[in-house]
Amino acid sequence: MASPQQPYDDGGPDPEGGQINQDGAYEQQQSAPAPAAGGKKKRDRYAGQAYEFGAGANAGLGGQQQAGGQFQGSPAPAAGGYGFPGQQQPAQPSYGMPQQPALIQQGVQGVTQQFQQMGVGSAPQPQQPPGQPAMRLNPLVPVDISMQGQPFHVSDLDQAPPLIILPPNSSVTPSPHANCPPKYVRSTLNAMPTTASLLKKSKLPFALVIQPYATLHDAEDDVPVQYDQVIARCRRCRTYINPFASFLDHSHRWRCNMCNLTNDVPQSFDWDSIKQQSVDRWQRPELNYSVSEFVAPQEYMVRAPQPLIYLFLFDVSYAGVSSGLLATAARCILESLERIPNTDRRTRLGFMAVDSSLHYFQVPRDGSESNEARMLVVSDLDEPFLPTPEDLLVNLSECRANIETFLEKLQGMFANTTNPSSAMGSALRAGHKLISHVGGKMTVLSASLPNIGYGQLQTREDKKLLGTSKESSLLQTQNAFYKSFAVECSKTQVSIDMFLFSAQYQDVASLSNLPRYTGGQTYFYPAWNAARTEDAMKFASEFSEYLSSEIGLEAVLRVRTTTGLRPSAFYGNFFNRSSDLCAFPAMPRDQAYVVEIAIDESITKAFVCLQVGVLHTTCNGERRIRVLTLSIPTTQILAEVYASADQLAITAYFSHKAVERALSSGLDAARDAVQAKVIELLQTYKKELGGGNMGGGGLQFPVNMRGLPILFLGLMKNLGLRKSAQIPTDLRSAALCLLSTLPLPLLMQYIYPRLYSLHDMPDDAGQPSPTTGAITMPPALNLSSGNLVPFGLYLLDDGQTQFLWLGRDAVPALIADVFGTDDKAQLKQGKTTLPVLDTDMNERVRAVVEKSADHRGLGAGSIIRPPMYLVREDGEPSLRLWAQTLLVEDRADQGVSWAQFLGTLREKVLS
Repeated sequence: MASPQQPYDDGGPDPEGGQINQDGAYEQQQSAPAPAAGGKKKRDRYAGQAYEFGAGANAGLGGQQQAGGQFQGSPAPAAGGYGFPGQQQPAQPSYGMPQQPALIQQGVQGVTQQFQQMGVGSAPQPQQPPGQPAMRLNPLVPVDISMQGQPFHVSDLDQAPPLIILPPNSSVTPSPHANCPPKYVRSTLNAMPTTASLLKKSKLPFALVIQPYATLHDAEDDVPVQYDQVIARCRRCRTYINPFASFLDHSHRWRCNMCNLTNDVPQSFDWDSIKQQSVDRWQRPELNYSVSEFVAPQEYMVRAPQPLIYLFLFDVSYAGVSSGLLATAARCILESLERIPNTDRRTRLGFMAVDSSLHYFQVPRDGSESNEARMLVVSDLDEPFLPTPEDLLVNLSECRANIETFLEKLQGMFANTTNPSSAMGSALRAGHKLISHVGGKMTVLSASLPNIGYGQLQTREDKKLLGTSKESSLLQTQNAFYKSFAVECSKTQVSIDMFLFSAQYQDVASLSNLPRYTGGQTYFYPAWNAARTEDAMKFASEFSEYLSSEIGLEAVLRVRTTTGLRPSAFYGNFFNRSSDLCAFPAMPRDQAYVVEIAIDESITKAFVCLQVGVLHTTCNGERRIRVLTLSIPTTQILAEVYASADQLAITAYFSHKAVERALSSGLDAARDAVQAKVIELLQTYKKELGGGNMGGGGLQFPVNMRGLPILFLGLMKNLGLRKSAQIPTDLRSAALCLLSTLPLPLLMQYIYPRLYSLHDMPDDAGQPSPTTGAITMPPALNLSSGNLVPFGLYLLDDGQTQFLWLGRDAVPALIADVFGTDDKAQLKQGKTTLPVLDTDMNERVRAVVEKSADHRGLGAGSIIRPPMYLVREDGEPSLRLWAQTLLVEDRADQGVSWAQFLGTLREKVLS
C-alpha cells in the first residue's frame, strides 16, 4: 500500500504575469467600420422581406429597460442587419454598449470616466515611484443599480477586478509579474480589512478562488521552471521565497514576508551548478514571478515518483453495449494512445469490464508467443480477487501493438450481450485492489445504475417530490459505500473520474461522491447514444482531450498566510486530510478551488501575503512544486474594502456555499441564503456607506459590485438550484457538480450565459482581429427576451450547451446563407451541427460559435465541447422552453424576473 502523501509539503510556482486574458467570449467590440457597399446591398436584400419597424437587438441593448422587460429610448436600428432596409448604422460604443439617448449617455460617460479613474477595464497602473505620496486605494464609486438609474449591463461582467494597489517598492524586484494574476488566484477582496470586526461589519467574505493551472497542457501554460533544486524556504512557516521577501545583512539573509523570521540564503542561491558559474540572483524566477515551479529534490518524496496509470472500467451491460458506449470508448482510447502522456515510457494501462461479473483483461507484451489478450472472469462480487498478479497493468510502450489489437476486438467480445446487470461497486473495489499499491486514475464509463454487488443502488427518483421540500432527499447519497470508499481511495493515491451516460436514472448524486473526494470529476451525458453523430463526436472529442491532459499525481495543496490570518474552510473536489492540507490523488487541470481566510489577529502590515503551494508528480515522473503568491493591501476603511470587492470571486465563493447548503439543508435553504446575502450586502452598504436615501426609490451599490445582484439571481435560477418540478435529479446533481468545480471564467458563463445577436452583427464580427488574430465577437446582450426580435438569429451559450435561436419571422435569405436551405421547415431542430457553406455569413456564424466555445481564450482549462441545439421560435415547445430558462432576466417556471427581483431587493433594503 502506498504511503500517505507526506504531511508537510505542498507547493509550486508559476510565472504567468499578465492580466487575465479577456479575449474570446469576453472580448469587447470597438466601433465597427462602415460596411462595404457590396455587403450593404446584400443585407438589404435580406432585410427587405422583414419588418420596417423595431430595432435589432444589437442596436437596442443599451436602452433603459422598463419593468416589463422592454427597452425604452432604443436608438435607430442598425444598418444592413438582417431585417432592416438600409438605415444609417450608429457607431458602436467602445465596449459593446449601443448608442444611448443623450441624457443617459452622459450618465454612462460619467461612469466610464469613474471606471477609468479606478483603473477598471484598463491595464494595471505602474507602482508609485519612490518619493511621491502613497497611492490611495480604489475609490468608492456609488451607482444606482435600479431600473431607473444605471441598470446592469452584461459588459459589467467583463471588467477587470479592482486593482490591487500595493505600497511602492513592496516587491524585491521591479518585475511586472511580481503579484499573482487573477487567472490563477483571485481574492474576493483586493483590499483586506485589518481586523476581524471590520470584516464582520462589511458582511463580505474573504476567500481565495484558486485555479492552479490555466490550461490542460504544459506547453500552453508559460510558467517558469527552476531546475537547480535550490529551494529557499522559511524555517518556521515553510513559506517559499517569493518577490515579497526582503534581504538583510548584505543579502546573506532573507526575511520571511509571512512570519518575519530571518533565514539564511542557501549557499547555492547565486551559483549555477550545471554551468559552474555564479548567477545574478535578481534574475531568479522565484524573485520575479509570483507563479513559478520548482523541480523538487529527494527530500520532497516519500517514495520514487509514481508512473501515470489509467485503469479503464467499462460497463458491458446491455445498456453499455447497445448505446454504443463500449465501441465508442474503445475506439477513442485506441486513437488517443499516442496522446496519453508517456514521455518517461513508464505509463501503464489496465482494462476491466463489468456486468453481473468482473472481467479482467491480460494483455501480453508485444512479441510474446501469443499476442491475444485473455479475458479472466470473476463472478464473486462480495470478495472480488485478482485472478493473476501480473499482466493486468501493462506498460503502454512495451505492449502498444497488443493493446491496439485488444481494443479493436473489445466490442465484439460483448456484442450479443443481454445482461442488464451492473456490479460497478464491486468492480471499483477490485480495481482499487489492482492499482492501490501504486496509485493512479480509475476512469469509469457507465451507462447503467449499479444494481448488484457492493454499492448497490435503487431507482429512487419520484417525480412527485420534484419541486417540493422533499426533493433534497434525492440529492443525498443513497449508499454510504461511495463516500467511505472514496476516502479509502484518497489515502492510497487513487483518483476516480465518472463518465455517466444513462438514458434512465443513474443516481449521479451517489456516484459523484467518488470524484468529489478523490480529486476527480463527474462528466454527465444524459440520454447519450452513439447512433447520433453529434453525441458520438462530443464524447470522442472530450474523452480524447481528457486522455491527453497532463494531470498532477499524488498532489497536495496548502495555503500559507501572513501571521494573523489562517485558512478556515475549503471547497472543491479533494479530501481535506488535515486542518490545512488538501489531498489530490490526481490534480486535474480543469477545476478551481475556494479557500476561506479568517482573521485571527489584527494586522499591522501595509499589505498581507497569501501563498498557495501545490506539490505534485508530473506525468513524466518529476516531483515538482508550483508556488503562487498573492499580496493584498490592508485598510481600516470600510469604503475601501467595498471599492476593492471582486464581484466574480464573491459569486464563485457563494456558489460553493450554495452547493454545500443545498446538499446539507435543501434547495429552498440554499436559494434563501443566496437572496438573504445580497439583501444583507445592500443593507450594509446603505447603512454604513450610503450617505442617506438616494430618493426616488433608488438602490445604491459600488460600481465594481453592480453585477453582483444579477449574478446571485443567475445562481438561484441555475439548473442546480432553480425551484422547478421539471428538473430530473440526475441533471440537477450534475449541475451542482459543475457549480462546485468549474474554473471562474466558465462558472460565470454557466451562471450568466452569453447571448449574441448574429443576424445584425457588426461587419468585423466573426472575422480575425487585424491586431490579435483572434475572432472578433459581436457585443454580448443582456439575457432578456426583450432583446430577441422575431426575425433574428441568436447564439445563447452557457459553456455547457449552445442554442441557436431562430426567430419565427427570419427571412429566407438569412436561413439560406447560414443553413443552406431557405425552407425553415427543413431545418433539423434539436441537437445539430452547422453545415459548412461557402457563404460569408455561414463562415462568420461558425467562427462566432466556435470562438464562444473556446475556453482557452478565457484563460481556463476544460475538455468540454458544448453540444449545439437549433431552436425555432415557432418549433418544438420543449426546446424553446429549455433555451428560455437561460434568459436569467425573464420570469420563467417558478422564478422571478430581474425587474421583480430588483423590486424585492429595494423593498427589503429601503423598508
